[in-house]
Amino acid sequence: MAYKDLQDFVRALERQGELRRVQTELDPYLEIAEVTDRASKKYGPALLFENVRGSRVPVLTNAFGSFGRMHLALQCESLDALAETVTEFIEMERPDGIIKKLKLIPKLAKLAGIFPKEVGSAPCQQIVQTGDDVDLSVMPVLTTWPGDAGPFITFPCVTTKNPETGKRNTGMYRMQVFDKNTTGMHWHRHKGGAYHYHVAEKLGQRLPVAVAIGPDPAVTYSATAPLPDDIDEFLLAGFLRGAPVELVKCKTVDLEVPANSQYVLEGYVDPGERRREGPFGDHTGYYSLADDYPVFHVTALTRREDPIYPATLVGPPPMEDCYMGKATERIFLPIIKKQLPEIVDMNLPLEGVFHNLCFVAIDKRYPGQAKKVMHAIWGLGQMMFTKIIVVVDKNVNVQNTSEVLWRLGNNVDPKRDIVIAEGPLDALDHASEHPHFGGKIGIDATKKGPDDGHFRQWPDSLRMDAAVKARIDALWSGLGIE
Repeated sequence: MAYKDLQDFVRALERQGELRRVQTELDPYLEIAEVTDRASKKYGPALLFENVRGSRVPVLTNAFGSFGRMHLALQCESLDALAETVTEFIEMERPDGIIKKLKLIPKLAKLAGIFPKEVGSAPCQQIVQTGDDVDLSVMPVLTTWPGDAGPFITFPCVTTKNPETGKRNTGMYRMQVFDKNTTGMHWHRHKGGAYHYHVAEKLGQRLPVAVAIGPDPAVTYSATAPLPDDIDEFLLAGFLRGAPVELVKCKTVDLEVPANSQYVLEGYVDPGERRREGPFGDHTGYYSLADDYPVFHVTALTRREDPIYPATLVGPPPMEDCYMGKATERIFLPIIKKQLPEIVDMNLPLEGVFHNLCFVAIDKRYPGQAKKVMHAIWGLGQMMFTKIIVVVDKNVNVQNTSEVLWRLGNNVDPKRDIVIAEGPLDALDHASEHPHFGGKIGIDATKKGPDDGHFRQWPDSLRMDAAVKARIDALWSGLGIE
């Protein structure tokens, strides 16, 4: 059964022993963040802070902060199994024969029940404030690091529509709270919301925006997913939860938001208006630099009578966002394999914070194939931001960072096996000479032979005799070693 709302998910976390309620009074300025950071580093539970200084609203953090909680959030046994069904959803084949058409019927029947549906009333509109009554301080927005420019909303699902096509996009972009009714809108230029704003600016139009805070977990995850432009995030959320996302019309803008949200901020961004936003302690483990971003003007704040305020803390890994990123890695890997069938597995290590490191195992069949894979990955959607790609053979476990580094040290001749390229970089990359653009490196750590121009003998890896291993396996428990 799909989660009814965030409260329903919290109850599920508690039933599974994945939630701790914190009764001690803590300040939303740094203190809640420090507790959350310590819990994250110890691979600890989700936290519900029930005594927040200056607020009657509890704060939920680290709700997605483990593989187990990601499975709970997406209601799946494993991310790899979920990946296969998501691939079918995104890339459903066109049936060209009667057998294929018959096989497609159950899939279509399932899809028919996941399209978003509009409702007339909603929990997220139990209390409505508009105009001068809007006051963002009713939310216990966290300040998470000492150098942050202020409190930031870190878990917003931001919905806009393309002014020319009407196509909807929902993404997750941090929002610095400037005052009672304005925030920053940290749109990276490569993201869907930023493109809608770009189109609106060209037309000289104000862009309506709606921000849902604390919908059910499938909607929250879907807002982070790297979907093709023509797929609605609410449709993916409906697929993941096995039931349609109920949407309600906003009060002051022509947009729809998840009816089960805790808070909704309605408003607009004006063309040409910018304000200095940041710095902000980011998932890279560094402060992202202050820069000018669009300003979001809040025309209405609607909320539940009994909301929970969800927040996420980012910083040096491991953090909650790492597990959301790993979910994306597993869920979208089959789609990457369809385009690059030689890929056996892929790992975006936590230390690479999504876009700095990518380990790829391939079934190598011809010289130059590793370099071909590097360039192909740089051409795939948000994988274009990947700064370092290491390609290894199919027998290497890329989920084992130690093994990849061992192969990297042994199998690479820097003169022959390193590719330096240039291209788009993530907006948070601070090492490049220019924002959003800089160098990338690809490293071919596969086995080399004469076809690769390597005419020396390539040695075999060390491997114990199979019979000896079997005998020691049988004796192991009696050796008293562990």
